[in-house]
Amino acid sequence: MHPRLRHIDTWIFDLDNTLYPAGADLFGEIVSRITDYVCRLEGCDRETAFAIQKRHFAEHGTTLSGLMAERAIDPHDFLAFVHDVDMDRLSPNDRLVEAIARLPGRKLVFTNGDAPYATRVLSRLGLHESFEAIHDIHATGYLPKPHAAAYDGLCKAWDIDPATALFVEDMARNLAPAKAIGMTTVWIDNGSEQVGVDAAHIDFVTTDLTAWLTDLWEDQ
Repeated sequence: MHPRLRHIDTWIFDLDNTLYPAGADLFGEIVSRITDYVCRLEGCDRETAFAIQKRHFAEHGTTLSGLMAERAIDPHDFLAFVHDVDMDRLSPNDRLVEAIARLPGRKLVFTNGDAPYATRVLSRLGLHESFEAIHDIHATGYLPKPHAAAYDGLCKAWDIDPATALFVEDMARNLAPAKAIGMTTVWIDNGSEQVGVDAAHIDFVTTDLTAWLTDLWEDQ
């Protein structure tokens, strides 16, 4: 194991664009369906709807949180609609399955999506037996990453010591609260964030999670 990671006993992974490559563009389909949902809700065109969802994302962390705050929508209805996407874009990743299996200790998924969707993604990737639990948006009480309370709730729910936990995420801003409570952080730099990335709360950077995890055992 990499010497800087020998203390880690809990490995926490974001889901979308982290456990599968951003190039699969599955999340792009979800974003499009969010726009469709906002169009239907607000009775507006897609351009206006997209602006609304981006405002909610910036102000609340997710479009869902913004719509719940301002329009009192049913989160279950929203999540069922936006996650109704075809998984054919994803392929099994045996190397990632093996790399995660070798990690010592516990493994969890921490996602702003919901568990039914996350389960479908993990099954498609071959990772359905790789994780102890999925801590989803329902479990956070609809306070998404990067709200600090979401991270505190994760740790309390699963008895996690942040000092011995590592969090992998493709959105750099979602690593800041993890670092603030003592977690080791890994940023998946998929090219979506070109400006405004604060390296102070990032311990490791990679463009390829599978290669990074595999190399942990080779860099001795």
